[in-house]
Amino acid sequence: MKTKTITTNIEVYDYEELSEDLRKLIDTAKAQTQKAYAPYSNFHVGSVALLANGLLVSGNNQENAAYPSGLCAERVVVFYANAQYPDIPIEAIAVAASHSKKFTDEPVCPCSACLQALIESETRFGKPIKLILYGQNNVHIINSIKECLPLCFNF
Repeated sequence: MKTKTITTNIEVYDYEELSEDLRKLIDTAKAQTQKAYAPYSNFHVGSVALLANGLLVSGNNQENAAYPSGLCAERVVVFYANAQYPDIPIEAIAVAASHSKKFTDEPVCPCSACLQALIESETRFGKPIKLILYGQNNVHIINSIKECLPLCFNF
């Protein structure tokens, strides 16, 4: 038997330590939480993708009474970006979440389905996507989506 060790590198920052560009991404994701349609969970998620051409594409989670027909904010953003700008890679994606009109204390990571969709975009363009996760206590920055789902489906 062999053992395989998998590590994930997460940079942890206070919001105030971040560059103006990163704060803009986070602020856009936070604003998107206010537009989310989440009447069942009351868990509002906003996301924004920075494309290689400098364009920002943003979205939020959309729930549906016929669960699981809704869609997470991260997949809304990555699918829209890839559909509207199929030749332009995503450089970074920021995510913020709130519950009962209060942002989460700690950053919330995208679900595995969203991570897998983002990994598809990384693979498609052959470049990593920086993941920026906002929490009131700190911000996590991960330099590639694959860091969050190291045993992803990939062939």
